[in-house]
Amino acid sequence: MSSREEARTPGAAAGHVSVVHLPNAWFILCTSRELGDKPLSRTLQGTPLVLFRGEGGKPGALMDRCPHRNVPLSLGRVTQGQLQCGYHGWRFDTGGQCRAIPGFLGEPEARSRCVTSYATREQDGFIWVYSTPGVEPATEPYRFPLLDAGEYTTVRRILRAPGSLHATLENTLDVPHTAYLHGGLFRTEEKRNEIEVVVRRSADRVEAEYIGEPRPSGVVGRLLAPGGGVVQHFDRFLMPSIAQVEYRIGDASHIMVTSAMTPVSDWDTMVYAVVTFRLPLPRWLLRAVLPVAMPVALHIFSQDARILKTQTEAIRRFGTETYASTEIDVLGPGILRLLRAAEREKPGAVGDAVHETRLKMRT
Repeated sequence: MSSREEARTPGAAAGHVSVVHLPNAWFILCTSRELGDKPLSRTLQGTPLVLFRGEGGKPGALMDRCPHRNVPLSLGRVTQGQLQCGYHGWRFDTGGQCRAIPGFLGEPEARSRCVTSYATREQDGFIWVYSTPGVEPATEPYRFPLLDAGEYTTVRRILRAPGSLHATLENTLDVPHTAYLHGGLFRTEEKRNEIEVVVRRSADRVEAEYIGEPRPSGVVGRLLAPGGGVVQHFDRFLMPSIAQVEYRIGDASHIMVTSAMTPVSDWDTMVYAVVTFRLPLPRWLLRAVLPVAMPVALHIFSQDARILKTQTEAIRRFGTETYASTEIDVLGPGILRLLRAAEREKPGAVGDAVHETRLKMRT
């Protein structure tokens, strides 16, 4: 970019972007099913990692680079519960300890021959990895709700969003854009209803409760509640990267969409979505509705992905962001405050208390 172009780009020199790098946080790197007999290459916050199953099938995560000659360990194979480099055959356990060097008569366990390791957990059908290497985590991964509730149906999807972690989280929990980007599918541009929004903030979450909202008028709303009604609607952000949308319509209809997001890089986010729901429909009719509802949901996500891609391209073109928010941008600013506090390894500014504010908006 020329100096003249830089002069026309307000704030470009500052380079302010809402990208964060989170220490001491659990993120999903793959599903349990994806991690089989072969090592798996993944990236977390720009760091290449290799996942594999060690002794007893226990998952491990190492930096994807052999300390011997810098070859990616993900190109190797698993043998005797250890990850073997494909170049010279060095073998490593899930803790990163070098256990064997073919042809070497000495002890292989010198510190310089170890690989940086990351704590892992296998839970709810996912492989979680702790973002700070070489430490014993003080917390455990998030537990998805209602997975064992017999009257609920669960659908899982893995999606990829071309945006930052913050932008993807905000998009998932943002109500105003749905009438425009997804017009007719979820809400419409006509603002008929004035509702109250209660925003609750604490040290590790921010939640919006929408009170008095009629059933959304679009296709999705009619699928969820053919008979209409007033919605109990909650949007939640839970640290470090959980976006949750909950709808209840009466006692019979309940849907919980929980998305665990993994920052692959600054502008690339994986979304592990778990949709758990109960609808007042017989099983045979529910099986007929799902093939209709799922393409609609995936189409909505494709619209979000396109706008996130365009947003990312604009931010990178200008080299900075501008955010002019109003109070109906309910959760985005609060999400960024919590992410920034976690990045600095400081507790959320609101402490342990729950702070509540109320506002009005039209939908």
